[in-house]
Amino acid sequence: MKKLKVAFATDDGKTFMGRHFGDAEHYYIYEIDNGNAKFIKIIDNTTEEEDMHADPKKAKGVSSLLLEEDVSVVVSKIFGPNIKRIKKKFVCIVVKDEELDVGIRKVCESIGKIYEEWKKGEDRKHLSF
Repeated sequence: MKKLKVAFATDDGKTFMGRHFGDAEHYYIYEIDNGNAKFIKIIDNTTEEEDMHADPKKAKGVSSLLLEEDVSVVVSKIFGPNIKRIKKKFVCIVVKDEELDVGIRKVCESIGKIYEEWKKGEDRKHLSF
């Protein structure tokens, strides 16, 4: 199975925050391979604030930041209306848990399903765990 790079939205590196994916202070990048997670790096969210709710410029900025790192999966507790834009480039995963470690484990356990969704291209849907 292909390795996938995953961006987890967080402010503190321990929990998912209660805001939209694009509003995270940081993205923790992991490489998932055969159900194992390897920490790669922390990326600071350097995108500008939105001019309006669901600003397409915000979606483009966050997408560009993550595509530079070859990310193909994004994980957050909450996504805003821009999910319709970013799911064209990423598999979007909504997690119900607060703890980042639990979200990482669930992604590892579901990597086959995630990869199948990735292969659908722009027609992919978001997943919930």
